[in-house]
Amino acid sequence: MRLTGKTAVVTGAGSGFGEGIAKTYAREGANVVVNDLNAEAAQRVASEIAHAGGQAIAVQGDITREADWHALRDAAIGRFGSVEIVVNNAGTTHRNKPVMEVSEAEFDRVFAVNVKGLYWSVRAFVPHFRERGGGAFVNIASTAGIRPRPGLVWYNGSKGAMIVASKALAAELGPDRIRVNCVNPVIGDTGLTAEFMGVPDTPENRARFVATIPLGRFSTPQDVANACLYLASDEAAFITGACLEVDGGRCV
Repeated sequence: MRLTGKTAVVTGAGSGFGEGIAKTYAREGANVVVNDLNAEAAQRVASEIAHAGGQAIAVQGDITREADWHALRDAAIGRFGSVEIVVNNAGTTHRNKPVMEVSEAEFDRVFAVNVKGLYWSVRAFVPHFRERGGGAFVNIASTAGIRPRPGLVWYNGSKGAMIVASKALAAELGPDRIRVNCVNPVIGDTGLTAEFMGVPDTPENRARFVATIPLGRFSTPQDVANACLYLASDEAAFITGACLEVDGGRCV
């Protein structure tokens, strides 16, 4: 198993991509700390991992709050002794719509979750990674950050910020043996699908989006998890500052 002996914190792991990442990491031998804003969702995923023979705990928390990050870190270290991997997966979007229709509250929420969440993650875990001699961040950005489209301007901007910040972090933290990489999924079947499309989630509307993806389907949690597994594993020990598109060719 590729993550035996490692502990991973996965944010937004109560559903969607995060759930897929958490369960894949557990199957590969990692101890998993399942974080989500929804306590019941986090507990469900942690319980399912445990029932499958893995090791996991659930920690409810809001990634926009410094205190919640400290509580998450302390719970992880208290239960498993150390943390080797942090997956910054939790994210949000404003609905796909013209830029002049996005409210200030929507803008603030998108940047608080998608950008400031990463800020607090770094503040919480870099000292621990330095103390233990290294670690790995895997940040779930988006194809929107490298090939933006109309209707999601501020979401695109937030994911672009995550990508550039990840590259800068990789350059700055490399001497500390801290690796920082991104995974950029194309639209997938998650709780935010209708928001990204900006229209009802119907087979007809899905077909319009699928038509823009050369491999002819949406991304799945397992697709994203497989990329995150590689980047967190020792097989990627010399990989940092990279962005891996999981997009079926969307960005070609």
